[in-house]
Amino acid sequence: MGSLDGRVAIVTGASRGIGEYVAQHLARAGAKVAIAARTEEVTDKRLPGTIHSVTEGIQRDGSQALAVRMDVRDPESIDAGVAKVVAEWGPVDILVNNAAILVPGSIESVQPRHLDLIWQIDLRGPLLLLRGCVPQMKKAGIGHIINVSSNAGVFPGPGPYTEKRAGGSFYGMVKAGLERYSQSLAMELQDDNISVNVLSPRGRIKTPGNLWAENDPENPSLDFEPANEMGKGSVWICEQPPQQFTGNILFDEDLCRERGL
Repeated sequence: MGSLDGRVAIVTGASRGIGEYVAQHLARAGAKVAIAARTEEVTDKRLPGTIHSVTEGIQRDGSQALAVRMDVRDPESIDAGVAKVVAEWGPVDILVNNAAILVPGSIESVQPRHLDLIWQIDLRGPLLLLRGCVPQMKKAGIGHIINVSSNAGVFPGPGPYTEKRAGGSFYGMVKAGLERYSQSLAMELQDDNISVNVLSPRGRIKTPGNLWAENDPENPSLDFEPANEMGKGSVWICEQPPQQFTGNILFDEDLCRERGL
């Protein structure tokens, strides 16, 4: 018996990287896991992995997974994806909002379309997933929501500054917004037995997405780092009573060390 037997999870951005590892760990703990992402076939050598390859890997491991094509920029795609999972397994009671992108540029050089993109994927997308899944969690009588954030979301505090952050300001902006909303939502949903927590990597994890911009398009390095601490931390969070463990801003390595995971 796994600690998450009978649970139904959606993990976004799960075709590779952090999402893939979180999905694998949830599945090994007994959850039925929807592998939600856009990628159905590899078109960029730097970005190996698809919703089908991750699903098949979990199934070979003896666990349950379902490939769900989902574009988190598209509200209809999100609604259809949630509906597919519910039709297959019943109410969703675990949601991991992991899908995200970085955009380049400074305030002087950033393209308006890139601002639209990061807002739509990194913040509006999670909100729309929450909109679709929270009613399912209320129906199930339990829910665990994990919003994946980043060190970039930590406020740098007042200046003057001895070092400058090179890029990532827009990413930090939306992640800080996601963290702020997570704690507000945790307050709203506590009495419904639904927890909302934030989990971030403590340091850089060299996933395909993280290395994409610096990787050689024709002969890319495939020496990626695992994200097992994010996976183990996600399982632990989903094992906790929702009304007692909610509204936390957590970092994977710290959580694993403190809880002996």
